[in-house]
Amino acid sequence: MKVINYIKDSFVELQTKMTWLPWAEAQKSTVVVAIFTIIFALAVFFVDKGFQSILGELFKWF
Repeated sequence: MKVINYIKDSFVELQTKMTWLPWAEAQKSTVVVAIFTIIFALAVFFVDKGFQSILGELFKWF
């Protein structure tokens, strides 16, 4: 019963004691996070490709 009471209390707390962002602000924040995630993924991709080509050239020497 403790687990059920915990879950019920958690839902009540989420509904009554939490302050949520307005819908428009949540959408804007989501778009910003998505854009920066894509930019970061592209940066990691290009760094990885750079290391791959550098190491490929290095291994050709041996």
